[in-house]
Amino acid sequence: MASGDRPIKVLVVDDHPLLRDGISALIEHQSDIELCGEASNGAEALIRYRDLAPDITLMDLQMPGMNGLDAVVAIRGEFPDARIIVLTTYKGDVPASALLRAGASGYLLKSGVRTQLLDAIRRVHAGNRFIQAEVLRELEENPASDHLNAREVEVMRLVAAGFTNKEIAADLGISSETVKVVLKSAFLKLDASDRTQAAMIATRRGFLDI
Repeated sequence: MASGDRPIKVLVVDDHPLLRDGISALIEHQSDIELCGEASNGAEALIRYRDLAPDITLMDLQMPGMNGLDAVVAIRGEFPDARIIVLTTYKGDVPASALLRAGASGYLLKSGVRTQLLDAIRRVHAGNRFIQAEVLRELEENPASDHLNAREVEVMRLVAAGFTNKEIAADLGISSETVKVVLKSAFLKLDASDRTQAAMIATRRGFLDI
């Protein structure tokens, strides 16, 4: 049981009612955890957090309007002690790193909700971090020094969409030579030898999702 024999109050934030229902069913029979509220986007999450003061917030990453990252920043900006576990389908190190830097206390793939969520809630409530093993491996294998900067992400997003260097230059209002320089830097950071491999790695690691 939580401190003072009070259950851990959980707020669930996700734009899919089925996932919220699934989490509710998972929590329903736990004596030490209770669902105190739900929200369907980041802006609503901030309002609900103010009203409910949950112990743990379960936050989806991709939502319409205010997304999970912006919601974590907003909630932690008002409530520095807020404990937030991000739930997502993205196992890449880049979104995980961004969310953890923003103040999230946990990062759990939705595929692991049924088997790991209750443990994650209890561990984060006890003051620990929880990062799913697959994501932790990605974080350990990809140091922050290898992260693409904003321009490199911009160019790689267009590469992934099939744009040529000339088309990228025209779209971004830069020279073709600048595009080549940016690509060379991105290839080096991604440890890629060509455009196709670079686009695949950038997508897998989550650079193009956040």
